[in-house]
Amino acid sequence: MPASLAGALVALATTQASAATATGLLPRDLSPWGMFLNADIVVKAVMVGLAFASLVTWTVWLVKTLELMRASRRAKLRLVALDTDTTLPDAARACGDGEDAVARIVQSAARESALSGNIFDDGLKERVALRLERVENAMVRQINRGTGVLATIGATAPFVGLFGTVWGIMNSFIGISEANTTNLAVVAPGIAEALLATAMGLIAAIPAVVIYNHLARVTATYRALLGDASAQVLLLLSRDQSRRLPHIARAAE
Repeated sequence: MPASLAGALVALATTQASAATATGLLPRDLSPWGMFLNADIVVKAVMVGLAFASLVTWTVWLVKTLELMRASRRAKLRLVALDTDTTLPDAARACGDGEDAVARIVQSAARESALSGNIFDDGLKERVALRLERVENAMVRQINRGTGVLATIGATAPFVGLFGTVWGIMNSFIGISEANTTNLAVVAPGIAEALLATAMGLIAAIPAVVIYNHLARVTATYRALLGDASAQVLLLLSRDQSRRLPHIARAAE
């Protein structure tokens, strides 16, 4: 047999053996789900935690979006009612036992007016303004409840994913040392699984940051509505004072 032909056969056999070895070392499924199933237990725990964080992010987005839409709609309706020729007691009766933010603002102002004996002076205005500020802050804190977790997820998820990446790569190098080979088929699956953990961290973090910023802007708009409601209440209080002064003057005469 010619030497060149024998060399070609040996090279072909070596190539086939290497391919068979590589195929045996590589996992059967290199899809994201397959890499998750073949990952180390620590990497699996990291990816499960990041998937749960992503689920929390979208749940908070849905709940807070619906809550803000409902609260803003009710606040706008209350503002339309306050922007009419009405009085503070009538506005308070119209609000009844409402639990929305603007209703609480009106109720708080009416309560302070009643506690002050309906004596309209600068002291009453100051006390009402303090009450309205407290109600506004309380309502904004209530509407912001649950959004802090988005900031936490956005800040920590990339680092959690990076931890999974470091752990997976460390296991890959340990596998190289135990196999006494530098074959790429030994290290590639572990690196792929490690990089999947990083991808999961980014998938959890990026929406969390975007949604947090979006909710912050919507909440600022809602707070502006509450500020308008407080201003309308102070205007009602001032009108009531102006209407009362002629009666007091005539009574004094």
